[in-house]
This record gives sequence, C-alpha cells and structure tokens, in this order.
Amino acid sequence: MLHRTTFLSKLIGLYSILVPLSMLTHKAASMAAVNALVRSAPSVLILGVITLAAGLAMLLAHNIWSGGAVPVVVTLIGWITLIKGLLFLFLLPEAVADLLQSLHYQQLFPGFAAISILIGAYLTYGGFRHPSTG
Repeated sequence: MLHRTTFLSKLIGLYSILVPLSMLTHKAASMAAVNALVRSAPSVLILGVITLAAGLAMLLAHNIWSGGAVPVVVTLIGWITLIKGLLFLFLLPEAVADLLQSLHYQQLFPGFAAISILIGAYLTYGGFRHPSTG
C-alpha cells in the first residue's frame, strides 16, 4: 500500500473511532453542541471552509480507485468530506439543520456512531497491518 494510503487510513481510522466514542460518552452535550453549531451561520461557514479544505487535501493527495478496499474507502471518505464541505458552504444554516433533522441524527446517533467506529476500525486495522511502500 502507498505511504499516503497508509497514513490517511490510520488518520481517518483513528479519528473515526475517537470522535464518536467521545460524543457517545457525552451524548446530551454533543447533541446540544451539534444543534447549536448547525444553526449558527458563522459556525456553518467556518465548518464548511475547514471541511472543504480537508476534502480537497484528501482528494488531491489520494484519489485512488484501485489497489484494494482500503484505498477505495479512503478515497470515498475524501469525496464525502468534499461534498459535505460544499453543502455547508452553499446551504443556509436552516437547510443544514433541516437536513440533520430529516436524517433523524439525534435519534439515530448511536447507529451513526457505530457505523463510523466500524469504518474507523477497518481503516485503522488496514493502515497498521499493511507496510507502507512508495
């Protein structure tokens, strides 16, 4: 596996495990923070800029659609991050809040967290299991 695939796999994997675990530990405070964040225009703008930059960085460094499942998952996460950043930038905060509500984010948060943790575990395992090349 390429060095950048290994690095991004470890980075995204560990992030995708630690953040949801932290949020599950303090679920009420986390849900209140997310709700407040998406209703604040300045916060949504800053979140959009940072998320867009992260998505662009991932894709410019790693837009790889072959070589196994790990590189493809890393690339998919880069595209999802880019699209999420664009949504934050182009949607009004009310629309972002409505989108979260339509996804039943607060009620289904444990499920969303579990999906993130599983993907994170897979990427972390894949990143630490395979030695870097190139």
